[in-house]
Amino acid sequence: MSVKQPLQVSAIPAFTDNYLWLIHDQQHAAVVDPGDAAPVAAALASLNLKLVAILLTHHHADHAGGVAGLLSQWKVPVFGPAREAIPGISQPVAEKDVVSLPELGLNLSVLDVPGHTAGHIAYVAHDQGWLFCGDTLFAGGCGRLFEGTPAQMTDSLAKLAALPASTQVYCAHEYTVSNLRFALAAEPDNPELIARMAYEQARRSRGEATVPSSIGVELQTNPFLRYREPGIMRQLRLEGRLQGDDALAAFAALREWKNNYR
Repeated sequence: MSVKQPLQVSAIPAFTDNYLWLIHDQQHAAVVDPGDAAPVAAALASLNLKLVAILLTHHHADHAGGVAGLLSQWKVPVFGPAREAIPGISQPVAEKDVVSLPELGLNLSVLDVPGHTAGHIAYVAHDQGWLFCGDTLFAGGCGRLFEGTPAQMTDSLAKLAALPASTQVYCAHEYTVSNLRFALAAEPDNPELIARMAYEQARRSRGEATVPSSIGVELQTNPFLRYREPGIMRQLRLEGRLQGDDALAAFAALREWKNNYR
């Protein structure tokens, strides 16, 4: 009898800055947001893994574009947001649903986190302390509001921020240093943020990934979780981007500033 191996998460780099996440036990694997089938197939072959499921967070091509290619090789269930019409989904899911992957002994709770897209979802592995959040929460940032509203995004981010501080944040892009550069413009006197920027820049200079992050680190340094902080509101007023101290207006102003920040 083979000994069951502990679950682990491996990053599959794709395109210029995407991470496709492979959850596996050295035998079976599930892939999160396979925007491209080729690097996933290569990783599965290299690690001698059998694909058992595909998990999607939203409809953008760099997250879902590889589904058809993978299904041509593996007949597996495809879990994805019930509120988005993504070709290939066989198991539409929404908040309060639980995705069970018996081959991996893994249960993932689903959260509705609209904002970046209208039907975006996230997956939480509570027992392992893992969050797969697509483009809702980034290390040091959050996704653009392509289809949702500031109110939706603040509600979505609040759900993620309420997870245990130790939760590992498996976001989908290597945006950390550019996000932190903006964060420093929004909150220049945050010592944790200053230290994090130096740390992450050093990691990138060595060619290392800066994700996963953690909820605890994001609460200390991510302006889109800290938009209520007096220092950020003061900076928004100094920039002429905010009148008063309304929290939702501050978030909207912060996101708009980031949209055009260079």
